[in-house]
Amino acid sequence: MRDTWGRPVGYDLHITRAMDWADNLGQHIDEHEWLALAAADEELTRDPAHGPFAVRYRASAWFDWFEGNVFTTDPDRSTVTKMLGLANRLAAIVQGDDGEIYETAQQWPRRRPAAEPQPAAGRSRRRARDQSP
Repeated sequence: MRDTWGRPVGYDLHITRAMDWADNLGQHIDEHEWLALAAADEELTRDPAHGPFAVRYRASAWFDWFEGNVFTTDPDRSTVTKMLGLANRLAAIVQGDDGEIYETAQQWPRRRPAAEPQPAAGRSRRRARDQSP
């Protein structure tokens, strides 16, 4: 996938309670609920260097909370499996940027790129991010 200027961009998967992750008004995952879940999960570690809601999963994967959803970029299938478990515990679903819903990690066709993307503090929604140079 490329942005307007032809640069490669990552693809986000979202844990959301909404039918459309970008339109989740009234269906937010509360940031405190997310942090409590992360703190109770032995596989997740807070990562404040990448933002107040960022957590690490294993050595190189990460999750972050933004505007009522939890997300990551270009996960491997192991990370998608973890997302599905987290979504289940949050009474939520896993949804891609384009709105597709994932029920199994095998539905996820992507492989993690060689350069691992890092969570960015204050990350905006993909649709807004693709509009800036």
